[in-house]
Amino acid sequence: MSNSNSSNAISRKDYIFSVSIIGLFFFIFGFVTWLNGILIPFLRTACELNDFEAYFVTFAFYVSYLVMALPSSALLKKTGFKNGMSVGLWIMAAGALIFIPAAMTRTFSLFLLGLFVEGTGLALLQTASNPYITIIGPRETAAKRISIMGIANKFAGAIAPIILASIILKDSKVLEEKLAQAADAATRTLLLDELAGRVIMPYIFMTVILVLLGLLLKFAHLPEIDTDAEDENSGESNAKKTSIWQFPHLILGVIALFFYVGVEVIAGDSIIRYGQSIGIAMDSAKYFTSLTLMSMVLGYILGILLIPKYLKQSTALKICTILGVVFSLGTILTPAHLVVTIPFVDIMTFHSIELILPITVMFVALLGLANSLVWPAMWPLALDGLGRFTKTASAMLVMAIAGGAVIPLAYGKLAVAFSTQSAYWICVPSYLIIMYYAFIGHKAGK
Repeated sequence: MSNSNSSNAISRKDYIFSVSIIGLFFFIFGFVTWLNGILIPFLRTACELNDFEAYFVTFAFYVSYLVMALPSSALLKKTGFKNGMSVGLWIMAAGALIFIPAAMTRTFSLFLLGLFVEGTGLALLQTASNPYITIIGPRETAAKRISIMGIANKFAGAIAPIILASIILKDSKVLEEKLAQAADAATRTLLLDELAGRVIMPYIFMTVILVLLGLLLKFAHLPEIDTDAEDENSGESNAKKTSIWQFPHLILGVIALFFYVGVEVIAGDSIIRYGQSIGIAMDSAKYFTSLTLMSMVLGYILGILLIPKYLKQSTALKICTILGVVFSLGTILTPAHLVVTIPFVDIMTFHSIELILPITVMFVALLGLANSLVWPAMWPLALDGLGRFTKTASAMLVMAIAGGAVIPLAYGKLAVAFSTQSAYWICVPSYLIIMYYAFIGHKAGK
């Protein structure tokens, strides 16, 4: 592939191979990340937590991005993108391994440690892969490439909770009845120990896969890209720039991305527990995260078809933020008793089922559509013209993923104080902040 707009011109064969490898990593990101939607209700039961405590699952996972993103950037400067991604996969494997003693002892703090270590590995992978896919080809089609990555990510996210739920939450209704009828603490402890132990085999399997993928990448041919050379192609030379803080469009992008990741995580990780809280059985509720991610995939497909031929990246961002406000209000204002029944196929059994879906939950799922093109559009807008500052800027954007730690935890606190439905008010100001970046903030300093 010849690319006159990038100093990182590579052959078409290398381009296709590189995009395919990064697509595999985005699949891994999605699979591991969106397991949290099942882990929240699972650990809430297994470790006997309330709603607020359960959302420390997302806090432990996403706060690692804040803590580890800048160290990841420093590591990547020494190792390069490819070796850094291998290390990230092995760190994720270590995090998955921690789940085994956590399950054997039913210790919530150990589960949180495992999630933090997994997030650390993902922080390194995200710090490497997002700028890599952004600048490996023409800048104006970056959102399209990231949308393709998003399909891989969210497809994995759609199937991951169903697969894990089929293993660790099978016969959940029967288990809940046994727990309710448990005559003594010893019987209850035995039931909860058996429940916690169900995660051991899935996470052993995950550990092995991550180790093997790290080895595969180590020996794969993945072209390095020279971010320093990007300065030559900036509309304005970065020669006089001395600090990352001299790019206001980046700083505002980091703030907007913080709130975006927060609402994205709420849409995917709160929806199962929300369904449960308004009376939907786990047999139906376990599919709700998949609905959110399927609506995100629909948005990504639209992005691939429309960007940049029919739709600018910035315009797509504007549309998504408006939809975010509309769907948030729909979630909050729609009575919980209004339901529809939709056909759905269980990917584990391939049986068609009738899925009971409250309309308010449907609006939460539609937030996936509103969120779909925010990440793909914001990365190229925020990294535009960064040149040799790209790795550090990427680390700052990855640090913003900590929004997934803070905003859902605030949602959990509001859910305990008011209701799981009223707690979605936190999404409205979050989308308004992203909307400011879409309409005004991305132009700052240019």
